[in-house]
Amino acid sequence: MPAIPAIEAPLIEIFSSMQGEGVLIGCRQVFVRFAECNLACDYCDTPYQAGPTCQIESKPGSGQFTSHDNPVNLSEITNLISHWQHISNNVHHSIALTGGEPLLHADILLAWLPEVLTILPVFLETNGTLPAELEKVMHLVEWISMDIKGSAVTGETTPWADHADFLALAKERLCQVKLVVDAKTANTELLEAARLVNRYAPDVPFVIQPRTQAGGPVLGGKTLLDLQSIASTEHRDVRIIPQTHPWLGVA
Repeated sequence: MPAIPAIEAPLIEIFSSMQGEGVLIGCRQVFVRFAECNLACDYCDTPYQAGPTCQIESKPGSGQFTSHDNPVNLSEITNLISHWQHISNNVHHSIALTGGEPLLHADILLAWLPEVLTILPVFLETNGTLPAELEKVMHLVEWISMDIKGSAVTGETTPWADHADFLALAKERLCQVKLVVDAKTANTELLEAARLVNRYAPDVPFVIQPRTQAGGPVLGGKTLLDLQSIASTEHRDVRIIPQTHPWLGVA
């Protein structure tokens, strides 16, 4: 009988921490960070190119890591996550697939996520530009957090058409759509983003997330309140939520 091939993927790291962004702030998650991305945003604060090894936390929440060869056998990761959930009193809310861009590995996820779902539900963090890849795995995902990649902070042309196609498909799983902003973000870009969310996912929170620099947001509260007022002319549920994990000194 032929051996079943291992489900393998290039990873950057695996660790346990609180969710520091958006509507699930404070929820404990197991983060599985996939390598590779189809974008190269100026503000990106995480490595995404695959190396010969990845880093896996030795104990959930310890901040201590060991190196493991890439690509990683994901069935072994399933066992690790199950063990972590057991020894941490079921503290984890979900498994966060992040990157890079996890949907670049959609075929791998399609094979692996049924194993994952025997332990915890899945939270997908994505740049919202790969609707065809999302379609393959959406039935295995409980929540989707999508970023709108505004040109002001990414340094790339905003992929509006891809975002629209993605939103039209993802709306039943979306828990939020985020836009990272800084002083260069134009009101026209903010309004177009809010308008897009309202058209395709009117009941989903639109999160304005100030870019983080030196551990804190680059925009002050008054400016953020003004941006919220502007976006609220196009969408009814606009929230200001900065990143919290840099303040707390956790990953």
